[in-house]
Amino acid sequence: MSSSDKIAKAFAPGNISCAFAIRKSRNPEKSGSLGLGFTVNKGVVVSIKKIKDNNKKNLIIFNNKKINFPTVNSVIENLSKEKVEVRIKSDLPLGSGFGLSGASALATAYALNKLLKLKKSKRDLAFTAHVSEVENLTGLGDVVNQFYGGFLVKYKPSYMFEVERLPIKNKKIYYRCFSGVRTKKIISDDKIKNNINASGLNALRKIKKLGENNINLKVLIYISKEFSEESGLLRNKNVIETINSIEKNEGNASMIMLGNSVFSDTKFKGSKMLRTSELSAYLLKS
Repeated sequence: MSSSDKIAKAFAPGNISCAFAIRKSRNPEKSGSLGLGFTVNKGVVVSIKKIKDNNKKNLIIFNNKKINFPTVNSVIENLSKEKVEVRIKSDLPLGSGFGLSGASALATAYALNKLLKLKKSKRDLAFTAHVSEVENLTGLGDVVNQFYGGFLVKYKPSYMFEVERLPIKNKKIYYRCFSGVRTKKIISDDKIKNNINASGLNALRKIKKLGENNINLKVLIYISKEFSEESGLLRNKNVIETINSIEKNEGNASMIMLGNSVFSDTKFKGSKMLRTSELSAYLLKS
C-alpha cells in the first residue's frame, strides 16, 4: 500500500430541510421522506485510516472529541469488517438541523470505499448511508439531497433517490442555532408523525401548484414556516421570537427541520451566513 492510500478523505454538504413528510415502513430500505430542502456550502470533511489492531472498535472523532456516532458506525460495519479511525470536522453544529448525521455517513461511505478499494458505486454508497440513518433514527432524507446537491424537492420517498431540482442557486442564507432537537424522538412518535405528514403533503401541494416560474426563495421560506406551524414543530420560544422579529423587519424566516434553529434570507441579530450550493458529496485528495 502506498502512503497516499493510508488516509482517504471526503466532503459532504450540510442540508437544511424546509418541510417534509415521513414515509417509514418496517423495512429501512423502503423508508425515507418526501420534502423540500437544500444543501449549503459548508458541511463535513471526513478523514479515515485503518486501525492496526483489529480487536479494537471503530474510533469516531467529531471536531477533536471522541463521540458515539451509531449512524457512522453502521455505515462502516455495513461496508467492511476492517476497524477504522474516522475524523469528522465541521463548522456547523451537530444535532441542530443541518443533516450532519447524513453528511457524516455519506462522506464516511465515500472515503471508506476509496481507502479499502471496495469498488462500490456512489449510488450504492449513498444508499448504505441512507439506510444507516433510517436504522438509527437520525434522519430520513438528508443523504439523498447530499448525494445530488442543490435546492431540491422530493415528491417520491427518498429511498427511491428521485428528486426535482428547483431553479434557486447561490443564495445567501442566514442562520442561528439555539439548541438541538432529538430527531429520534420526533420521527418515532405517531401523533407528531401524523401532524407532520398532513402538513408536509400540504406544503408539497403548494409547491407543485406554484409551478417553476413562480418559485423563489421568499415563497419557499414562507411555505416552510407554514409547515413548521401546522405540524406543531415550531414550539421553541427563541425560534418563534426570532422569526417574528425578522418578519417585522420585512425579512422571511422559518425553523430548520429538525433543530431549534432559524434560517432566513435576511441578516438578523446573532446570525451567521451560508450560501445555497449545488455541490454534492465528493472525494478529497488525501
